[in-house]
Amino acid sequence: MAAEKKLWGGRFAESTAPLVERYTCSVGFDSRLYAQDISGSKAHASMLAAQGVITAAERDAIHRGLDQIRTEIDTGTFAWRQDLEDVHMNIEHRLTEIIGAPGQKLHTGRSRNDQVVLDFRLFVADCLKEWSAQLLALVRVLARRAEEHQDVLLPGCTHFQPAQPVSLAHHLLAYAQMLRRDHARLADALKRVRVSPLGAAALAGTTYPLDPPQTAAALGFDSAFSNSMDAVSDRDFVLEAVFCGSLIMMHLSRLCEEIIIWANPRFGFVRLPDAYSTGSSIMPQKKNPDVAELMRGKTGRVYGDLTALLTIMKGLPLAYNRDMQEDKEPFLDTHDTVSPSLAVMAGMLAELEFDAKAMRDALRSGFLNATELADYLAARGVPFRQAHHITGAAVAFAEKSGKGLEELSLDELRGFSELIGEDVFSVLGHDAAVARRRTSGGTGPDPVRAQLADIAAWLEENE
Repeated sequence: MAAEKKLWGGRFAESTAPLVERYTCSVGFDSRLYAQDISGSKAHASMLAAQGVITAAERDAIHRGLDQIRTEIDTGTFAWRQDLEDVHMNIEHRLTEIIGAPGQKLHTGRSRNDQVVLDFRLFVADCLKEWSAQLLALVRVLARRAEEHQDVLLPGCTHFQPAQPVSLAHHLLAYAQMLRRDHARLADALKRVRVSPLGAAALAGTTYPLDPPQTAAALGFDSAFSNSMDAVSDRDFVLEAVFCGSLIMMHLSRLCEEIIIWANPRFGFVRLPDAYSTGSSIMPQKKNPDVAELMRGKTGRVYGDLTALLTIMKGLPLAYNRDMQEDKEPFLDTHDTVSPSLAVMAGMLAELEFDAKAMRDALRSGFLNATELADYLAARGVPFRQAHHITGAAVAFAEKSGKGLEELSLDELRGFSELIGEDVFSVLGHDAAVARRRTSGGTGPDPVRAQLADIAAWLEENE
């Protein structure tokens, strides 16, 4: 292809080498930004007409042409050309084919530098809004499953060792809180994503009488850029988005880990739904938590996307550099991982079966009521550190005897402290241990009901 046929090729005497053309082409992935590119171009054309840079008739022709291109792309009839490098030049070239000379005026006052970051900001904003809706859906599932299992108890762990009894509802609601923070982070990040760079041009602004706040408002952005050099070279917004995605995946991965452990027959706390499990090619009895394992594994690739973006940006001088073309694929990969992961987790949790009996049976191992005995003694005037030692000695004795603390006789317990009376057995029961935790945010029935009410109100507010 002759060099002059490139939209930027006026000063070039030779054509781009085919290998270089393939190496630098981004249309294979940035074509996914076509809807945002068309929206940005329509807003730019409207602003140019409002400022008298182009006529109303030219604006209308540009809009009609862009709408036709949108239909062509949506229906799969648009012919993407690698030699046109990217989504922007493909659309502009086709627009000029359709409407002629007015199509060549669309780029007035605009550079690909501010155009590409505008498209990307619009795309990232759309993705973050999608994640936000999916987070709400997942929290809704967690809240429903928690409400169904308020009376189910299981061992709560620290250091992955049995610690104290908790309700399954309380355990599930802990993940709801993580996801609520994720939702809040996305809302905050969106404030910095929705800043329009259009009007910054290549890096120094433009001599045309543009109105950046107009295009920003037309596109639903909160504001326009403050510094043109920063506007075209800022990628903090995508870094922040991928960081938010990394945290979402980390939270999902933690939940996956517990599902994988709980599905093991040695725990048996959950039964995996067939639709979210796989079998073994050689062992007929296997029911593998492959979906949870894959989600746990996919977390690493999102972390890698974040590292890749940080590395791309770490040494770039102002303003735009072609390195920034490499910002799209890490984010696209993050979106293509986070979005289905949220949807899959919501579906899997909705169908997961919890085995209340297996969870309650597990309470008998690990002396989960030891803290209750220490608190019992402290309530009778024993300094807590002494109560802790007394209880530790009782646990050691019970362990050697092959019993739980609640199975020791009163005489055996009194051998450790004369302050222990018959009422001790009323506090050693696991249900009593849970019921006594009435402080806000605890695992007791009233605090759990308060958590459920708070999440219900939050969901309603954010829907």
